[in-house]
Amino acid sequence: MPEHAKHNGNSRHPRASLASLQQVPFQKLSHRACTPFSTVPRAFLKWAGSKRSLLPELVPILPTCFRTYREPFLGSGSLFFLLEPERAVLSDSCADLIATFAAVRDNVDAVVQYLRPMRPDRERFYQLRSHPSRGRFKRAAEFIYMNKVCWNGLYRVNSQGRFNVPYGQPRPACRIADPENLRACARLLRTPSVRLSCCDFENTLATAKPGDLVYLDPPYVTRHNNNGFVDYNENLFSWQDQERLARLACELAREGVHVIVSNAHHDDLLDLYPGFARLRLLRASTLAASATYRGTVSEAMLYSVRKHGSSRLR
Repeated sequence: MPEHAKHNGNSRHPRASLASLQQVPFQKLSHRACTPFSTVPRAFLKWAGSKRSLLPELVPILPTCFRTYREPFLGSGSLFFLLEPERAVLSDSCADLIATFAAVRDNVDAVVQYLRPMRPDRERFYQLRSHPSRGRFKRAAEFIYMNKVCWNGLYRVNSQGRFNVPYGQPRPACRIADPENLRACARLLRTPSVRLSCCDFENTLATAKPGDLVYLDPPYVTRHNNNGFVDYNENLFSWQDQERLARLACELAREGVHVIVSNAHHDDLLDLYPGFARLRLLRASTLAASATYRGTVSEAMLYSVRKHGSSRLR
């Protein structure tokens, strides 16, 4: 565990002043969370495991106010775009994802220009998948395009690091470019105190301070057998990584950081977060190849959030 996470009984970080805290407008966020397809800004990517549909359940467990928002498993950034934080540290281990966010931030007009003529097309999809462009803005547009028309917004690479998700079943009217929303997302990403990086979650959380809001949405443990967990992305995020994340999350909570964790609802995983409040949620699965075989999956929201300045965990 990094040096900053060693707890000596007294927080080494000064408490956030009231002037530096961002208030959470619950009523406004609740309304926006219930209209996820029309609110602006909103996530501009589809992402397997996205929390867009769970935003109405996330809003009530947010703290009353927070200092800096930190999200080290960014994905589509649904909660980030809902909150519109004044200060944020965003990261992901997926370099292509972070490069796309950075390209939208730095020159959204160039990305939009490349996106405008793109339409769902199987042949073009496989051509771009095999021969991605080199220019950063054109490549970002291609990333958004392939994300929109691939199978269920899944991001997966082969042993050579090449994107290998097959073409999906996009609707003929699938909207690839949404200039208004992309420009709104770019404005938020250009906020001076919003930072992007590609790194391990420990790096993003290394400077977390009391009063910060940390949202952890790691790759899920998706199924298990009698001998323990069998995860479809075990090589991407192992059970040891889950344990490492939980240790750090618990330490940050003790330091006075607001911590919210999304993960699979399973006893072995819940046991990693003693003292955290628990909320069990059901949502429709999107990972089965056919909608016929998609049932509901059980998820857990684990949270250690301080309300109204209380020192008690909620």
